[in-house]
Amino acid sequence: MNSLKIANLQASIEDKSILHGLTLEIPKGEVHAIMGPNGSGKSTLAKVLSGHPDYEVTGGSADLDGENLLGLEPDEISKLGLFLAFQYPMEVPGVSIANFIRAARNSRLDEGEKVKAVDFYKELYEHMDELGMDRKFTSRSLNDGFSGGEKKRCEILQMSMLNPKYCILDETDSGLDIDALRIVSDGVNRMRNPDRGILVITHYQRLLEYIIPDFVHVMVEGKIVRTGGKELALELEERGYDWIKQEAVA
Repeated sequence: MNSLKIANLQASIEDKSILHGLTLEIPKGEVHAIMGPNGSGKSTLAKVLSGHPDYEVTGGSADLDGENLLGLEPDEISKLGLFLAFQYPMEVPGVSIANFIRAARNSRLDEGEKVKAVDFYKELYEHMDELGMDRKFTSRSLNDGFSGGEKKRCEILQMSMLNPKYCILDETDSGLDIDALRIVSDGVNRMRNPDRGILVITHYQRLLEYIIPDFVHVMVEGKIVRTGGKELALELEERGYDWIKQEAVA
């Protein structure tokens, strides 16, 4: 099955249960958005799917094109084709952007094969130009001293270069001004195609004005409580989350 399929997923951290039977399927070719109040488990879902070691899966399943994700190491999950753009990208002093991405690309090749430098830099510069990134950034340490907007562009650059099957964007709009939001959204939209599924996690409807989702899901207390189209995001923007939280409890 060509989809990222999550069924009855349950997870906890430090004995605190966060996900309570979450079920969601993202077929290739579709863009899904998850919205929800603080503490609903949105970022936990992203971290569990990407193999974060601090989270314990206590039930359910998560498959990528029929292959189990749960219990795998983050690099194994990445090589299967899942990419996570972090809400707060890590700084890696001493490792340049170019070397980081090139190493990631090489790790996906068969033993003994390596990315050709000329082809690699040609592709890298093309993507940087699309994102409005100065080419001098290739020699800068990954995210070290970057502004919020620069870090998010760098995440989209990595995503573009690694060409994953499925992308999870964890609050990519956090800390972005309007110009940076538009540029980052354009980068995501360029990656939309029939062979890729995208999950956008956000608090606010404004991101979904630029990245138009096929479906919007509302997450409350660790599970999906409502699904709709773009109009659901507009309704949340107008009415807030309290009404839907009350419905979920009822």
